[in-house]
Amino acid sequence: MSKREQSKYKINRRLGVNLWGRAKSPVNRKEYGPGEHGQRRKKVTDFGTQLMAKQKLRGYYGNITEKQFRRTYDEAVRRRGDTGENLIGLLERRLDIIVYRLNLVPTVFAARQFVNHGHVNVNGRRVDIPSYQVKEGDEIAVRPKSKNMAMVLESVQVMEREIPDYLEFDADKLVGKFIRQPLIVDVPYPVQMEPNLVIEFYSR
Repeated sequence: MSKREQSKYKINRRLGVNLWGRAKSPVNRKEYGPGEHGQRRKKVTDFGTQLMAKQKLRGYYGNITEKQFRRTYDEAVRRRGDTGENLIGLLERRLDIIVYRLNLVPTVFAARQFVNHGHVNVNGRRVDIPSYQVKEGDEIAVRPKSKNMAMVLESVQVMEREIPDYLEFDADKLVGKFIRQPLIVDVPYPVQMEPNLVIEFYSR
């Protein structure tokens, strides 16, 4: 599990957006960044714009480490097709993100912990690696002993987020299925993501 020095709400404040679209986000009350210098206005350079786009995308996926994010980018470059689409597709194939998309947990951070603690099966086999890449047709299920966890029951009942059409989900059995790799337009981001700027950042 990667270590994060900033809380998820500080990530929101620093980036100046409600990254996960949650009502509790302090961005809803304070539009400036955290810390004593948070209210200073700075002129943003092209580099700064690209960096912000990268930090926003990396932060959205649970503030994964720079090393892990760069490795995902390098894999996206190696693959055929549009690098931006490949990058988003690889990020959306992460097991912790699919658990989050299925509304089995309330946050991306909870999804990482949920997978890490061994509560998820992929095709009947326990997988405890949050970055595990799910393939088309894979079945993702909550392990039998974990189905009565209060967090899971509440999340499924509330259904805070809409499940995208590249996933299927049986709320009664707590079983989901990864249908296909999504395009950028298919991913339900609460804020605008700009993978093209991320590519420009790493291509410098």
